[in-house]
Amino acid sequence: MKKIGFRLVLTVAFIVLSFYLLYPTYKDYQNTKALNLKVDKRKSELQKITGLTPVQSDSLLASFEDSIKVNDADYKKARADRMKLGLDLQGGMRLVLEVNTGKLLEKLAQRKDSLLTTVLNESVAEASVNNTPILDLLLEKLKQHSVSVKTYYGSVKDEESKVVSDLRKQTEDAVVRASEIIRNRIDQYGVSEPSIQRQGDRRIVVELPGVAKEEEARQLLQGTALLEFKLLKDKVFVESIVKKIDNALMGVSDTAITKKDSSAKADTNLAKADSVAKAKETVKAGPFTSLFVAGGLVLPENKDKLKRMLERPEVKKITEGIVDILLSAKTNLYPIDNNKKVAAYEIYFANAKPEITGNVVTNAMATLNQNSQNVVNMEMNSDGSNEWARITGANINKRCAIILDNAVFSAPVIRNRITGGRSVIEGMANTDEAKRLEIVLKAGALPAPVDIIEQRTIGPSLGADSVSQGTNSMLFGYLLIGMFMIVYYQRAGAVAAFGLAMTILFTLGVLAGFKATLTLPGIAGIVLTMGMAVDANVLIYERIREELATGKTARAAVDSGWARAYSAIIDSNIVTLITGVILYQFGTGPVQGFALTLMVGIITSLFSALVISKVVVDYMLNKGYKISIG
Repeated sequence: MKKIGFRLVLTVAFIVLSFYLLYPTYKDYQNTKALNLKVDKRKSELQKITGLTPVQSDSLLASFEDSIKVNDADYKKARADRMKLGLDLQGGMRLVLEVNTGKLLEKLAQRKDSLLTTVLNESVAEASVNNTPILDLLLEKLKQHSVSVKTYYGSVKDEESKVVSDLRKQTEDAVVRASEIIRNRIDQYGVSEPSIQRQGDRRIVVELPGVAKEEEARQLLQGTALLEFKLLKDKVFVESIVKKIDNALMGVSDTAITKKDSSAKADTNLAKADSVAKAKETVKAGPFTSLFVAGGLVLPENKDKLKRMLERPEVKKITEGIVDILLSAKTNLYPIDNNKKVAAYEIYFANAKPEITGNVVTNAMATLNQNSQNVVNMEMNSDGSNEWARITGANINKRCAIILDNAVFSAPVIRNRITGGRSVIEGMANTDEAKRLEIVLKAGALPAPVDIIEQRTIGPSLGADSVSQGTNSMLFGYLLIGMFMIVYYQRAGAVAAFGLAMTILFTLGVLAGFKATLTLPGIAGIVLTMGMAVDANVLIYERIREELATGKTARAAVDSGWARAYSAIIDSNIVTLITGVILYQFGTGPVQGFALTLMVGIITSLFSALVISKVVVDYMLNKGYKISIG
């Protein structure tokens, strides 16, 4: 008994430790079950009392459920310590994001012209097909046009190789920074066990288990969060720029309009005068101004049309570097004809150059103001505070637009000089929107726009089905393997079945202890591990059979059989372990989940076959039990 004492204690210790590590998972399961019962009961009571539909009651109960999840310490602790479930088991969202390095290169350019715009657009289009870095394509196309990269980037004094090296570093850093900013946003949003991985030179794969609000998550990840403060143009300038845009869209120059007006005044012919009057009216309500209602409002159906107009070359020639024409972040109800109210965007004409940007923001907090409206309070660093005080002091009684991602959230009138670096963003529809804005401001602005090129959503019911099916596959696999071993190897087969159960227990315990994430491919890895664990027992028992056939005693045959099987078992498992390491190192997502459980399973199966099964057999021999090998 003394010979197996240490191994017996070690085995019991590992079993107890595994149950201890898996207890929070069991506790979380019980808590979730109890919470669902509470919610269902409250839902039933609410429907009986109020007569609400199931959808309406679900909306009201969401806050009740969230309050328990946030405030119940027991629930939070069990949820934090439980075995983590992957996206395919828990449900949620998987998104593939692509950092728009084309926009970044456009922003970095010190000089812009039609050639740069053309080659950038061509490079972006080609990169989307062959996945070649956009910078490499841009450099190649500039070379084809016999244009030096220094024409648009860097300094004339710099070597061209240095300019290219700097551009390459900036595009690579943009993806790294985007990954970190997205991670910060997700962490502040409160998603548990997110997975954020780079894929290629400009893509980021994001998995958000348990996320149900798809649109909110998309906005959180995709929003550039470029915050700018811009002064608005005065009325005279706006009238002038609007007239120029109308004329440009009609293909009429200012000089031509002036000549036409003067000739109309001199002409005494009534018909000619009438046609000139109509021409003037057309100019007054030109293509641009025809999109406005009530002077400065744009209906939602005209929003895209307005944007297309502003992108036209003849319009950009007038506005670029001089004025930014922007819309409000959302529609509001405005009275128009006969006090009829319509939902519309407000249009703003702001300076092209911002007075100050969000780089100076150090903190943001969503709250309610004195009128119970959702707002976000911001704090600036010392440089931002000083600059903001100077700007507000020099522009009293002027309007300053607060712009996030080219949408105006508010445009208050500056009443006095603002010191202390504190500002307020208004215009949020609800608490969720204010909280989301707080998160993106805290995490910082993305260095370049991020496009969502792929999105997959897995519902919680589908995830629950995957858990059920995965659990059943492990259970049926274990029963079939265990029954085979017992039938074929009799009492020794029962020992192997016990060792197999310990392998599964230890594998799950290790995953829970290291807070690893269990995925559907991970369950497949566990099922494969069961087969490999039994394979070790088969090798051992066949060796014991051979020893017994030579006339050795049971004790001698067992010791010799285990000793002779060591090399074959370890060699085969080491090869599989190396394969698992390679899969984990170079794989992503599901492949890594499979490789992780496979590696953990190999180690635990070796311990079960070489230690636990041997301890049980030695114990039975010490007690005088006969070991039947079939």
